Amino acid sequence: MSALDAARAALAAEHAAVYGYGVVGGRIGAERRVEATAAYEAHRARRDGLRRTVRDLGGEPVAAAAGYELPFAVPDTAAAVRLAAVLEDRVAGVYSDLVRAAEGPLRRDAAAALREAAVRAVRWRGTDVTFPGLAERA
Repeated sequence: MSALDAARAALAAEHAAVYGYGVVGGRIGAERRVEATAAYEAHRARRDGLRRTVRDLGGEPVAAAAGYELPFAVPDTAAAVRLAAVLEDRVAGVYSDLVRAAEGPLRRDAAAALREAAVRAVRWRGTDVTFPGLAERA
């Protein structure tokens, strides 16, 4: 996978995460709303940065879809917390690919994004995974 392809995939994942956090924000309890808002803003910032990165690599940024299929129904706070953890796991996975494909500053940025997503996933889930972003090793 080229760095451009991996950056495009990361951008697509960030679009989906921003959408997903919109759902999380609508169902999350007041006690975790600040955390959900911070994650939403972090994903928006990463998304915007990846748009520039894709252009810098000579590509055309993928556009956000009008909607995304959620992995399960989100009727309440507990489901919103589960969704947030899934979103972070998915984002970590694509950043893992970008770490493998990129070099230099882009690789460092991707590693930082992977780490941030893994930490947020642990906070949401309450437990960690052995190899964040590497589902085949979990």
